[in-house]
Amino acid sequence: MTPRTLIVLGLTLLLAGLPAPARAESEREWGGFVAAELRAFDGDTQPSLVAEPEFEWRGPNDRNRFAFKLFARGDSLDDERTHADVRELYWERNGRSWELRAGISKVFWGVTESQHLVDVINQTDLVENPDGEDKLGQPMIKFTTIRNWGIVDVFLLPGFRERTFAGLDGRLRGPLVVDTDLTTYESSAGDEHLDIAARWSHTFGVFDLGVAGFKGTNREPRLLPSGAVLAPFYDQMEQVGVDLQATVGDWLWKLESIRRTDSVETFVAATAGLEYTFWGVRDSSIDVGLLVEYLWDERGDRAATPFDDDWFVGSRLAFNDTADSTVLAGMIFEPESGARSGLVEARRRFGAHWIVEAELRTFHGGSRFDPIAAVARDDHVLLSVQRHF
Repeated sequence: MTPRTLIVLGLTLLLAGLPAPARAESEREWGGFVAAELRAFDGDTQPSLVAEPEFEWRGPNDRNRFAFKLFARGDSLDDERTHADVRELYWERNGRSWELRAGISKVFWGVTESQHLVDVINQTDLVENPDGEDKLGQPMIKFTTIRNWGIVDVFLLPGFRERTFAGLDGRLRGPLVVDTDLTTYESSAGDEHLDIAARWSHTFGVFDLGVAGFKGTNREPRLLPSGAVLAPFYDQMEQVGVDLQATVGDWLWKLESIRRTDSVETFVAATAGLEYTFWGVRDSSIDVGLLVEYLWDERGDRAATPFDDDWFVGSRLAFNDTADSTVLAGMIFEPESGARSGLVEARRRFGAHWIVEAELRTFHGGSRFDPIAAVARDDHVLLSVQRHF
């Protein structure tokens, strides 16, 4: 644990000692889940066990809040996927028009479905899922002020988290293993570099607008050849991002765009699209959403992401039943090369405590040089049975 991380955790304890005005009793709540999961590949299976306990305490008048969430997985196939992480461990102090949070936390920015270009605070926990939605906890001090002209969040981010990668026996990786023991940084401070970020957001009629800036260690490493393995190298970067969503009747219009400068180049990338929802199809309780997005990166084939000139089409079904049943299906494809990646996710609750999730992912590289070709052998089905408490 880095010195700056210890400072943040120390401030968490300091905030915990601040007095709160007397009123009603405080509230405490335990929760979380345990799960048994199975990923099935062609000729290979990967069972694992997961636990994610969480605890929340709220003081009188909700002036103080303490939150803790731990994630742990034991994997039968990949030692790198057997890991634990503190997703959240923070204290939050709330004023009339401000909030102060210190500790380890997660922050999400973004409006699009296929990818989140503007979401740069937390590091991706890539061994969990290739979609980048799972994030590691980030040490931070966050100050929020709420005004008539918008909400401003300011972040100090001490302590950097390295991205996780599949090991030698893992799946969803390329032909070369990423050796995190060979990690290097552009900054002489390494993983102790102090990053900073800020975001302003506001609502104008049908528009929800966010503008954010980040300066610090790039969460996306460059993977450099080092003998028979790849070595992660983390640049310093500056990024300005915009996320915009317009709600017009049954339509959602979405945009995420960034301009990033790192040690190699300056580039612009964007994702834009729409979602239309059919409510109560044929007088039923089922809502059906149709999604279309375009993913663009001006670096083209030089981009670290495979999504430089691609389309995403998908559909979201909400059954609105007592079991909270949902289905999401979609595909990202590049018309020129024929590369594509498909996804189907389904979720249903059984009783008060059980949830079953199923997921299908397919990959097809248009050519052996396409980034998706590296995982073309990793089509798989995932089944997760969760017991919530």
